[in-house]
This record gives sequence, structure tokens and C-alpha cells, in this order.
Amino acid sequence: MPIVVIANPKGGVGKSTLATNVAGYYASQGHAVMLGDVDRQQSSRLWLSLRPEGARPIAAWDVQRDFIVRPPKGTTHVVLDTSAGLHGTRLREVMRLADKVLVPVQPSIFDIYATREFLDKVADLRSSQPREVGIVGMRVDERTIAADQLRQFVDGLHLPVLGMLRPTQNYVYLAARGLTLFDVGPGRVARDLEQWQGICDWLDK
Repeated sequence: MPIVVIANPKGGVGKSTLATNVAGYYASQGHAVMLGDVDRQQSSRLWLSLRPEGARPIAAWDVQRDFIVRPPKGTTHVVLDTSAGLHGTRLREVMRLADKVLVPVQPSIFDIYATREFLDKVADLRSSQPREVGIVGMRVDERTIAADQLRQFVDGLHLPVLGMLRPTQNYVYLAARGLTLFDVGPGRVARDLEQWQGICDWLDK
């Protein structure tokens, strides 16, 4: 049972957007998906409460703030949305569960430096508990200097950059309805699905 953890200690980088869409992708493939949320804001849990009955089911993983247990039998895929400021014992606990770690990062110098420090901590944990780590650029306008800075940053990471997701209202519109890119007709979000192809391929490995 793969457990995919979405993590970055910087707030507002798009963790919940990434987590809900990863869960939506797995659900679109017919998997029994659970979405857990250890963020105080409980954004992913709120999103689940907005999900329409006719959408492919995604179950809530009841993750306690101070205690994480493995999900119940019957679950085939798990996505875990984490909080800003994840560190110390909590980080180690979450990383012990993870098979794959997705790290969203935005193209700002503040996000880049916060992510660099976090990835160093993850690398230390990986030495004792190997797992796959992938980077996803969030709200990236390819025409900007900030996007160039982000590309320079990820080039030196020696980690796979799975995708660069554009700043589009599609994510905002769908999230407000408890939906993902994978719940609507492909023609409506074709450009975004193209940007997700590398992420999906990595999730399927």
C-alpha cells in the first residue's frame, strides 16, 4: 500500500492543492484511496466535506494531531497532507510512514531557501529509511525571473522535478467544489493534465 506524503515546512506553497489532486488521480484509477490531514487548518478535510456524492470516493483518514496510525484494511493508496513547520519528532514520524514524498515549492526566494533546509533534513532521514522524493513547482509562470530562479535551484538538487504547474484558476474553481483535475472532462483541463503527466508517471512507478 503506497503512502504518499506531501510535505514542505513553508506555509502557502500548495500542499493541499497537490494532496487533493494526487488523491483524485488515484481515485480516477479505481483505487481505494484515503486522504489524511495533519495540518491544523484541516484544508484537505474541508475539501473532502465539499466533495459531491457522485464523485469517485476518497475516504478521510482520521489522523490524530498527536498520533498517526496506519489506515484500515481495504485501503490501497494513502495521501497524507502535512502542516507548515513540520519538523523534529513529527517529521520523523511522518517520514517513517512514507513510501514517496512530494515536495511542492513556489518560485520565490523565501520558499526556495525554506525548501532547501527541509530537503537537507529529509536527506538525513533517507539515509536510514530510503524512500523516493520528488519536487513539484507550484504556481509557476514560465515567463518570470522567479521561474528561472526556481529552475536554477532544482537543477542542483539531484532529485527528480516531476512537473511545473501553472498558476490557473482551475485549481481554485475545482477545490471549492471538492473536485480535482481528474474529476472533470479532460478537454476542460487539457493543459493542466499535460503538466501532471510526469507526476502521474512517478506515482505509478
